Amino acid sequence: MAKKGKGQQKRRVEFRKNRTQKVRQGDITKHFNRDEFDADKAVQRERISGKGDLTRKRTIVSHDQEDGSDTETLSIHVDTETCLEGRVLRVQGLISEVEAPDKSVFQCATRRLLKTMSTDVRHVVAAGDHVWFRPSGPSEGIIESVDPRYGVLSRTSRGRQHIIVANVDQLIIVGSAAEPGLKPNLIDRYLITAEYARIRPIICINKVDLLDPAALQTIVGVYGSIGYEVHLVSAKEGTGIERLRQALHGKDTVLSGQSGVGKSSLLNAIEPGLNLRVNAVSRENDKGKHTTTTATLIPLATEGHVIDTPGIRQFQLWDIIPEEVAGLFRDIRPFINRCKFPNCTHTHETDCAVKDAVADGILDTRRYESYCQIHAGDAA
Repeated sequence: MAKKGKGQQKRRVEFRKNRTQKVRQGDITKHFNRDEFDADKAVQRERISGKGDLTRKRTIVSHDQEDGSDTETLSIHVDTETCLEGRVLRVQGLISEVEAPDKSVFQCATRRLLKTMSTDVRHVVAAGDHVWFRPSGPSEGIIESVDPRYGVLSRTSRGRQHIIVANVDQLIIVGSAAEPGLKPNLIDRYLITAEYARIRPIICINKVDLLDPAALQTIVGVYGSIGYEVHLVSAKEGTGIERLRQALHGKDTVLSGQSGVGKSSLLNAIEPGLNLRVNAVSRENDKGKHTTTTATLIPLATEGHVIDTPGIRQFQLWDIIPEEVAGLFRDIRPFINRCKFPNCTHTHETDCAVKDAVADGILDTRRYESYCQIHAGDAA
């Protein structure tokens, strides 16, 4: 490995339990019976001090964190003369599509060192990642290092962090006025995640051609009054598309929402010529079908990128504890310090400023009920 230089640091990294192959020889009994077994040599070969083959930690050279934090990182020092910078367009199974600086696309596998590091993430590489990769053919390569991320949209999946997309500036939360119906609690979960990840959220309600827009006035008014940008659009009729296109200009934007709300249809309307595959909502259960199967980074004709993501049906928050939820609600946050008890959960306590604000009509009742559900840990 290269010598440690400026902007680099050595650190101990833990690996998964099954990284190393077993060190015991399978034919040890056979050798013993043949008088070929040397106990002294066997002890020397198999070290259990934590510094031999059985250790699950290893020292690697990585880049310093810009903010000085000691957070988990997959950034490993690489030889910049043999590696290229790139951005992950999509991850399909074990292969990642990486766009090089000259806009050529490489099909890249991931270095084993990265895959076996003990981390909380389900997949070490995600769409939107900035990576360093080593070309191994005309259009193939190996991802050697993943740069530190910002603007990460993620959720909990099977007890681990599922990174939907990384390095985005804003999140467009797509819902539909009908077919399927709007799920305000799901929108609230996205808003909390955006606040936590410091991603600018935009609420987009599609399919407004299927009902009277006046029916959405209340919920649009609530979100608008607390500072969220709301777009009422129809991908089918073209309503509101130009305003939404302007919001995407020069930004890296991810579109996310439940299945069937029309994310791919919106992108087809925003960027003519994409021809993304779309599907109809199931008539049996009014739920969308999974047309988009993996998050995909799409360059815009103007500037910036959009990321189309698979539809979701549940959105469990990642790395957000119940005590933090109230502070991530913009409309609840101003009342937190007015409560009698400093550890008030705003659910059952007396002299609670949040509950009083709901009773006085200052806070929206539906938003408060959404808070209670999220605080309790109920799934969307």
